[in-house]
Amino acid sequence: MIDLKGKVAVVTGGAAGIGAETCKVFARHGAAVAIWDVNEVQGKALELILLQEGFSAHFSKVNTAKLEEVEAAAQQVIAQFGKIDILINNAGITRDASLMKMTAEQWQQVMDVNLTGVFNCTKVIAADMIKHNWGRIINTSSVVGLYGNYGQTNYAATKAGVIAMTKTWARELGKHNITVNAVAPGFIATDMIKTIPEPVIKMMTEKVPLRKLGTPEDVANTYAFLASDAAQFISAAVISVDGGLTI
Repeated sequence: MIDLKGKVAVVTGGAAGIGAETCKVFARHGAAVAIWDVNEVQGKALELILLQEGFSAHFSKVNTAKLEEVEAAAQQVIAQFGKIDILINNAGITRDASLMKMTAEQWQQVMDVNLTGVFNCTKVIAADMIKHNWGRIINTSSVVGLYGNYGQTNYAATKAGVIAMTKTWARELGKHNITVNAVAPGFIATDMIKTIPEPVIKMMTEKVPLRKLGTPEDVANTYAFLASDAAQFISAAVISVDGGLTI
């Protein structure tokens, strides 16, 4: 059984999709949850839901690409909950275009959030974990980071970079009893699916050996396992949550 009682988790991109489900799953397993997102309306709504259900939660509007905002938000979490045990680097964006059509702005926007944001959050929060000689850092990569994808040069590059950072940080932080792992989701049925035509969804589903799309809870449950004591000897791993898509 996964038990996160007494733990404090920061979830970036926590207001919607996989991030919101992660906040709910972690709260149900006993963790206090700090929801970080740029979407204030959705973030505060989720905070209210969790508080009404009797869980410990707090929302902060944070642009993870800005180091000063990350530092301020981390201090707020530590002031409120006393520490930070778990970091879920879940925030990410896409700005898709083929190589010859991709603009410098599209490239940089994705780099800022998907790479710099992960660096900022980990650098700041790892400092507190080191003080307590315990931590779990879980980074969101993607099957795209492992195998590439047409029209996603920027996104694939960042998700591959997240894997490289994961393995580097696992080496650097292991002596402080901090594990660092990555999760690589495949086709997950989030709200973004609603904008995709049904024939495309059918084609995506047929590529998955399990013949179905994953759910945000499938990914959130993997995060929760990696954050728990059951995974205390797992570090530098990249776990694909993709229904067998990449075999």
